[in-house]
Amino acid sequence: MKHIIILGDGMADHPVAKLGNQTLLQYARKPYMDMIASKGVAGRLITIPEGFPPGSEVANTAIMGYDLNRVYEGRGPLEAASIGYEMDADDLALRCNIICIDEEKIITHNGGNLETQEAAPLIDYLNLHLGNEHVKFVKGIQYRHLLIVKGGNKNIVCAPPHDHPDEPWRPLMVKAKEETGHESERPTRFSAQETAELLNRLILESQKLLANHPFNQERIRQGKRPANSIWPWSGGYRPSMEPLSERFPQVKTGSVISAVDLIRGIGHYAGLDIVDVEGATGLADTNYEGKAQAAIDALRRQDFVFVHVEATDEAGHDGDLELKLRAINYLDERLIGPIFEEVRTWEEPVSIAILPDHPTPVEMRIHVNEPVPFIIWHPEITPDAVAKYDEISCVSGSLGLLKLQEFMQTFMTI
Repeated sequence: MKHIIILGDGMADHPVAKLGNQTLLQYARKPYMDMIASKGVAGRLITIPEGFPPGSEVANTAIMGYDLNRVYEGRGPLEAASIGYEMDADDLALRCNIICIDEEKIITHNGGNLETQEAAPLIDYLNLHLGNEHVKFVKGIQYRHLLIVKGGNKNIVCAPPHDHPDEPWRPLMVKAKEETGHESERPTRFSAQETAELLNRLILESQKLLANHPFNQERIRQGKRPANSIWPWSGGYRPSMEPLSERFPQVKTGSVISAVDLIRGIGHYAGLDIVDVEGATGLADTNYEGKAQAAIDALRRQDFVFVHVEATDEAGHDGDLELKLRAINYLDERLIGPIFEEVRTWEEPVSIAILPDHPTPVEMRIHVNEPVPFIIWHPEITPDAVAKYDEISCVSGSLGLLKLQEFMQTFMTI
């Protein structure tokens, strides 16, 4: 049996008064998710281990069956793998957002929906003025980039910018963790305090540089939000992860399909092929049909495919109710539908799982650490009594409440 996971990032939500106190999954038009729920089995999943932040890098790694206490190193190293940056042993790799700040507050975590071609010259500009033998900026996608600190110490506290919209940014600047004597298993050039001071200096200097860049001056003239500060966070060293093929005999070969570097990085370390899809943006305008066809093509020749769609999470962070509803509908009809209609006819059965990694409620605009609903279907499965896919219906699912790696173990054997 082949297996495919279809993940709508941040898709789960809370009841919204404007929707008659329904969640977005209850309210949205999603005929394929509901049909698959009625033909399959359902449950809920705890995706965030105790003591970890409710981020996509944590949740997706757990969903793929890994123990975060053994492999977690943050987003930075995952995104380094995705964009082809080979980390040295003394590299500290941090995710580096280009954000928008105004009146001393974080306005958006995405630099006003910065596009890759717009960000590239900004990263070059930052490298020119701030790069040196210890500091290097590496271009990624859209607002998501990489900051490498040679000899940096990972024992620092960084605030994810998407968790702090409309909050003052100065109190959120990088801090060193309290020293215990067991801070790092690797030798580092800088102490944690020195690393924090270096990163904060880069934040402040980036703001001076980006404020005067012609790109941002033109954005302001047009009444658009400027991309006027870097924000480094979620740093770590090169992780050590076993390929999925060594953990699950059902997965001899596989692929990951995503526009998001950190997901592609998880796939890289999990031993999966990274599939590029033209027009995959990480936003609601992503190429759903292209991702669906890429998933079908990968399943024809491989055992396992992980398809990730970021659009629902971005809409949640933007607090855009209508856009998130539309992204759920697009995911259902333009990606899940074509995949289901194709694989249901195959001689070799395909097992499909659908779930988010965490909720990103539109009225909160941040990730929250709560169980997420999931459904699993294959042609030979005995359905349970769940008839719709949403946060409330899946509470009654026959698979109950699973934790972390239990999802992948169940998906591979059910």
